[in-house]
Amino acid sequence: MIPTKKIVLSSLFAALLALMAQISIPLPFSPVPVTGQTFGIFLVGALLGGKWGAVSVLIYLLLGAVGLPVFHQFQGGLHILFGPTGGFLWGFVPGTYLLGKITEKKNSYGTMVLGMFLCMGIYFSLGALYLALTAGLDFYRALLLGVAPFLPLDIVKLLAAAGLGMAVRKRL
Repeated sequence: MIPTKKIVLSSLFAALLALMAQISIPLPFSPVPVTGQTFGIFLVGALLGGKWGAVSVLIYLLLGAVGLPVFHQFQGGLHILFGPTGGFLWGFVPGTYLLGKITEKKNSYGTMVLGMFLCMGIYFSLGALYLALTAGLDFYRALLLGVAPFLPLDIVKLLAAAGLGMAVRKRL
C-alpha cells in the first residue's frame, strides 16, 4: 500500500520545484539560466529520501512534459526536456535519488552536504553531456558554458539547503 502522506509530500515538493524554477536569471553567454531549482532539488532529496525524492522530481518533469509551465520562465513542453537544458533536468532524478539514499542512512550535516555534492556532480555531468550533444559543443566548452558559471552559487545553495534541511528534519 502506498502511503498517502508520501504521495502528498512528493506532490507538494514537485510544486516547490516549479516555484523555485521561476527564480530564473538568464545568462547572455549560456543557454542555461541560473535558477532556484537546484536549491529545491537539494531539499527534495534531503527531506523525502531516495525513492520519494525521485518520485517528486519525476512528477515535476511529467507536469512539464505535458506542457504545464513549471520550467524556468514559465515554460513547459517536451522541447525543454530534450533541449539544451534537458540533461540537467533529467540529472535531477538520479541525483535526488542518491542524495536521498545517503541521507536516509545517516542524518548529519556532513552526510547531507556530501550527498548534495554527489547530487550536484550527477546533474552537472548529465547536463554538460546533453548540452554538448544538443548544442553541438565539445564537452570542454559545454563545461565552460553549462557548469563553471554555476558552481559557486550552487555551492552556496547547497550549504544553505543543508542547513535548512537539517533544521526541518530535526522538527519532523
